[in-house]
Amino acid sequence: MRRRIEYRDLHHSLTRMTGAEKHAPSATSTLDALYVLYDRVLDVAPERVDHPDRDRFVLSKGHGPMAYYAVLAARGFFPSDVLDGFGGFDSPLGHHPDRAHVPGVEVSSGSLGHGLPIAVGIALALRARNHERPNAQSNAAQSSFGRPNENTVAPRTPRVVVMLGDAELDEGSNHEAIAFAARAKLDSLTAIVIDNDSASLGWPGGIATRFEGEGWLARTVDGRDHAALERALVAPGGRPLAVIAKVEPKHG
Repeated sequence: MRRRIEYRDLHHSLTRMTGAEKHAPSATSTLDALYVLYDRVLDVAPERVDHPDRDRFVLSKGHGPMAYYAVLAARGFFPSDVLDGFGGFDSPLGHHPDRAHVPGVEVSSGSLGHGLPIAVGIALALRARNHERPNAQSNAAQSSFGRPNENTVAPRTPRVVVMLGDAELDEGSNHEAIAFAARAKLDSLTAIVIDNDSASLGWPGGIATRFEGEGWLARTVDGRDHAALERALVAPGGRPLAVIAKVEPKHG
């Protein structure tokens, strides 16, 4: 049974982590979207952290990982008392998430502009893997005439979700990744952009138009509205998806 997250407990978990207060707004701005992802959307679990068909999540906003750690602890990836040592010399919970030390972390991050290109590469690799690997169900479901059984289920391509900040989109590497993902038709890829009006340059017409202009499906929602976030993340799209989660200015 899926372990549910109690949202009200996450705020208490954040208070247990001290020493990176200058980045606390980056954590609080992502909390609601992370909660919805790990409680309602992503197919991940502590007992299957290495399962090849698990969904993948990349926190490109790696400089404010406290909310990420709180959510991972709430889902059972590590004991909650580990939160108390955040940033300590002997703690696995550093000021940037490290996949070698934190169960459930897929990618070590913190250098802005890297998360989306990495997520594009992961989505591309997972699609290629599914195209190349034998489908045991298909092989076993041949009729006497050598035709596949019509009920055969194709291998599932895991979903890849990356979370970015709006200011991070000023990085040129993101522009290239946005263009490539649409042209490669990476429909398993979702980018969540936490928009708090902190970008130095921004984009004419808003962030959604940046993605839509390259062929993405873009949905803009209230980044504190859990139901709206869930609807935006689970509704079928057929294209790479960008969810623009608007939060209060300067909260990230």
